[in-house]
Amino acid sequence: MHFFHLANNIFLSRGWWSGFGTHTEIMRGTKGKNQLQRPISRVLDPSPSHHPSPILPPNVKTLLLLAGRSKRFWPLQEKTLFPVAGKTLLEHQISALKAGGCKEIILVSGEHNMKAAHKMFPGLKIIKQEDPEGGMQAALLSALPSLKKEAVLIVGGNDVVEPKAFRELRNAAERPEVQGAILAKKVKEYFPGGYLVTKASRVLSVQEKPGVGNEPSDLVNIVAHLHNDASVLLKAVQKATAKKDDGYEVALTALMKEYVYRVVPYNGLWQPVKYPWHLLSLLPVFLGEITKSVISKSASIHKTAVIEGPVWIGEHVKVLPHATIVGPCRIDAGTVIGTGALVRGSSVGKKCVIGFGSEVKGSIVGDNVWAHMTYIGDSVVGHNVSFGARATTGNFRLDEGEIQSDVKGEKIGTGLAKFGAVIGDHCRIGISVGINPGIKIGSGSFIGGGTFLGDDIPEASFVTTKNGVVHIRPNKVEPPNAEGREKYRH
Repeated sequence: MHFFHLANNIFLSRGWWSGFGTHTEIMRGTKGKNQLQRPISRVLDPSPSHHPSPILPPNVKTLLLLAGRSKRFWPLQEKTLFPVAGKTLLEHQISALKAGGCKEIILVSGEHNMKAAHKMFPGLKIIKQEDPEGGMQAALLSALPSLKKEAVLIVGGNDVVEPKAFRELRNAAERPEVQGAILAKKVKEYFPGGYLVTKASRVLSVQEKPGVGNEPSDLVNIVAHLHNDASVLLKAVQKATAKKDDGYEVALTALMKEYVYRVVPYNGLWQPVKYPWHLLSLLPVFLGEITKSVISKSASIHKTAVIEGPVWIGEHVKVLPHATIVGPCRIDAGTVIGTGALVRGSSVGKKCVIGFGSEVKGSIVGDNVWAHMTYIGDSVVGHNVSFGARATTGNFRLDEGEIQSDVKGEKIGTGLAKFGAVIGDHCRIGISVGINPGIKIGSGSFIGGGTFLGDDIPEASFVTTKNGVVHIRPNKVEPPNAEGREKYRH
């Protein structure tokens, strides 16, 4: 037991998600250095070929909306580009769309992520949202004119669903009297989103955030909507007058008064990604598809190291004496797992050093993260972050209750009993730093040794403790870049 947490074993079920990326060969480690507790065999990335996906008609275009600024994702930057289990959230979403039969995918992005999206998917058409603050209405005003009368599938970049959701939408919208179909999740507790007003299987309207006790149904609107005529949708969006950013919902309600829209009750996985801790709920889903161990030939695994369960280990990874990796886990290229370190149920990025005596449990760790005798539990860590010896992320309340996190001065329930910290890029965490559950640290911040953090830390802060009082001032020290630190790796 650590000072701030109780490190119980994490339960990772094998999820529905398949890694529909390029096929990866299984390769044995360096000769004489990879004695494992279970055999390694050749396997390809899971494929849906044993259940062929029906393809949406060729005139259906899919608009994946990505132009949001990810403000609620602080202290991390662009949510769609953050890596989890070796792929960005955008790559995971594209894989799901393709597996669900979507062939013609168009990305609607903003100035802030357009170049990165194009670099990642050079073959996909990208449309720039002209009004970055206009929400979904602005996204559709930018994208719909080029589609004319074609059928269009609208998918929100914040919502992660199973591939079957897109097939079910198509099936519901194929009926001759139907103008479109709306995906909905039945909920037992209040969710702060849009609720559907329905009569039988027909959707009559959408009510945004009605408040606890005022829900018109138990069906929450998921932004996965199929419209059979893009020109009809465009006219409604052009006429809609928005109070805030609900112009698309206003247009939907107007359409539903004139046309038939069917509700598609959905019983699969749904994870809206608004806050950074939502990635922790997706971690076991994505890792769950690592069902057999994949180890690069160039990886070096000491004969005393223990690898238990399915793992993915990239090129030039080093696993030093008496280290333990408990799968499912992904360790990306160039990372060192130090002597006596333990990594379990986690995704560790490229060129990291999980040093002597460290433990990483149920966490998402970015590239170039260094830790020494550190505990990182149920946390999300950005790129180019360093932890000093005995730095600890607390991940469990003393009363074992739900962990809350501060968002713009308001305490938000995370829905998690186990949640550590979210740490932005280019941070330095000193020796013996304690971090309370649910704390977020802004990018470019330095936390001095011996400091205990009970509140969020703004970006570019220098935090010290003197006579028991925490002092926060602007950080005038430029964080070292990852490339410049390579000389300290050995």
